[in-house]
Amino acid sequence: MGETSGNPYDINGPHFNPDMYLQRMLKECSLKQIMDNEAEIVRNTQILHSDMQTLVYENYNKFISATDTIRKMKSDFKEMEESMDLLSTNMDSITSFSEQISSTLQGTRQHIARLSSVHALLKKLQFLFKLPSNLKDKMKEGNYAQAVQDYIHAQRVLNQYGNMPSFQGIQKDCEEIVEELKADLRTQFHKRDASTKSLAQSVDLLLQLKEPPDSLCAEFLMHADNRLAEQLDTLKNMGENDIIEFVDMASSGYLNDLCLVVASYNDMFVNRAPLDDSEFSDDFDTKAIARLNAFILGNMKKYFELVGKRVEDVADTAILVRALDRFHRRLQAMNMLCSETDFARIGTDIVISAGRKQCRNHLHSLKQHLGESLAGVRQTLATTVATNVDSGLAEHLSSLVVPTIEKLKGVLQDLLVFLQPDLSFSLKPRFQQIFCVDEVREGLIIGFLHHLTAIASGFCTGSDIPKFPPTLLLLLSKMCLEFKDGSVRYLLATTDELFNIEQHSSSVNVITTESEMCENFEKAAQSLLNHYVRLQGLSVSQMLKKSVETRDWLHTIEPRTVRAVMKRVVEDISAVESQVASLYDDGDGQMDRSSDSSRKTHSVSVSRHHYRSNWSSYTPSHLDSSLVTNIHKLFSERIEIFSSVQFNKASILTGIIKISLKTFLECVRLRTFSKFGLQQIQVDTHYLQLYLWRFVTDENLVHFLLDEILGSAVHRCLEPVLMEPSVVDIICESNK
Repeated sequence: MGETSGNPYDINGPHFNPDMYLQRMLKECSLKQIMDNEAEIVRNTQILHSDMQTLVYENYNKFISATDTIRKMKSDFKEMEESMDLLSTNMDSITSFSEQISSTLQGTRQHIARLSSVHALLKKLQFLFKLPSNLKDKMKEGNYAQAVQDYIHAQRVLNQYGNMPSFQGIQKDCEEIVEELKADLRTQFHKRDASTKSLAQSVDLLLQLKEPPDSLCAEFLMHADNRLAEQLDTLKNMGENDIIEFVDMASSGYLNDLCLVVASYNDMFVNRAPLDDSEFSDDFDTKAIARLNAFILGNMKKYFELVGKRVEDVADTAILVRALDRFHRRLQAMNMLCSETDFARIGTDIVISAGRKQCRNHLHSLKQHLGESLAGVRQTLATTVATNVDSGLAEHLSSLVVPTIEKLKGVLQDLLVFLQPDLSFSLKPRFQQIFCVDEVREGLIIGFLHHLTAIASGFCTGSDIPKFPPTLLLLLSKMCLEFKDGSVRYLLATTDELFNIEQHSSSVNVITTESEMCENFEKAAQSLLNHYVRLQGLSVSQMLKKSVETRDWLHTIEPRTVRAVMKRVVEDISAVESQVASLYDDGDGQMDRSSDSSRKTHSVSVSRHHYRSNWSSYTPSHLDSSLVTNIHKLFSERIEIFSSVQFNKASILTGIIKISLKTFLECVRLRTFSKFGLQQIQVDTHYLQLYLWRFVTDENLVHFLLDEILGSAVHRCLEPVLMEPSVVDIICESNK
């Protein structure tokens, strides 16, 4: 602005210099531009001149109008002055007339005042005499407010003159009518469709009629409680309705009515302005608030119990979560009703309880699925055992493990809807700690894994005569190993990732570690495998025991063949080998079983020749040599018959063969043999040696036990003469 105002070239500025402007135009502009500029300046000058003329004309017109107005005001002021003079004259006349009237009425003024007071008293008396009929008419019309106002207006007079005989009848009639009025007002509490405004009006009128506030509070809450109880009964009868519809009905009906009752109660008894100091006191306010809080807590407790039972019967988790979200959101607003209790926390507890119920339902479903799967596999195994059909244990193992893992994953996905971020309760730390950690991980996943190990271990109890195929034990032991080696880690890692277990867990939560669960599965697998070996060993042992006990060994003919039971033993152990091989490997460091059996046969033959040379001339005088042999056995390595087996095929078969041969040995020790009976035992043990060595981890163990059996038979023989090893070889070879 400073530069513009001080510019000598600005034609509109105060510092304009025409000479400088002209010199600049001559230097910088062409002739045409100068002429155009001149024409524009001329045109602007003409416009300004026209505007100035217009302004002069307008101002001249305004000056003429102002002159006319002043001339007119002079004439109007003259007329007003005349009117004021006339008004002053009239006022003087009125004053004189007023003085004359006052002097004339001075004597009758007191008489008029007395008449006026008498007239007012007569009107009051007329109102009192007509009061009973007026009260009845107002009651019939339903105009209770006006009836109360009329009674209160006349009550002072009745209380003051009630001892007079003429007023006693009126007072008695009015009191009777007022009692009816009170009864009519109290009936408003009983009406189910009574509005909050009508209830408040009824209570206000009863308080004006000096009804005790304590009794009104109690009666108001009692009838409100009855109405709410009827709504609860209606909600209870909605058991077949959808859970979302149930929650909506409860929120829009029961909770809304409860809020209206509380708001009305506060307006009528707690927050209202007292009519006088005697009706409402601080002590009454304390009692009224305590009575209201008890009413709220009692009804909310009934509501929570009803909702808690209702949400337990919902199968669809997604629908349940939507209903719980609406339920929980509504409760957050209910905290304003009673500051002493956190209803949102109680609602969270109900949500947690519903989630716990869902976890329990899923756990029951998983247990049922596991039981059905085991029953199906058990029935299939029993059928294949009875028909000698290949059982396909690997397929059965897959049918047990894979569907179980998939079902667990499906359960986790189903429960994951409880953690949707838009839910009102999903971000509560208490809900996350209890639901995610205690219920889902520990209660459901860990609980099911514990149930699985318990079911597996349960097959190891009972009598030695199982009600299920022993192959089921072998299958379950491998299943436990599958869970121990990978499934447990996968399930716990999946659960921890989906439900943020590390973030939600706290010092309050007890977390079961992966190593603890793997240890449990390993123990269960070991128990199952040991029990399987024991049952299979006892099965073979029963055949051997029966074959020894039912034979007359003192009258046996010279052996020409291997007994059929020995062939059956080899066949059963071969069948067991095929079953075990479908699930367990041979194990690391096992010896090569493809070597020629002639070397084994030769060693056995030498061993049998050793017994023959020692016992061919058996007499009682040779007891000392027998004693030396027994002493030597005391210092030899002891064989654990029922020791735990390892998780490989050779160890399992070794355990079965140890039990079988040990039973065979004990049965031989309890019998007495003739020469041919001893030779039959010699043939049987040699036949077993030909086939059993390839099943065990250490063939020397089979050698030792078979030598023990033959040695015991020699000790129990009346004529201990062994058969030539070559003859034994021929007999065994012919029975292959």
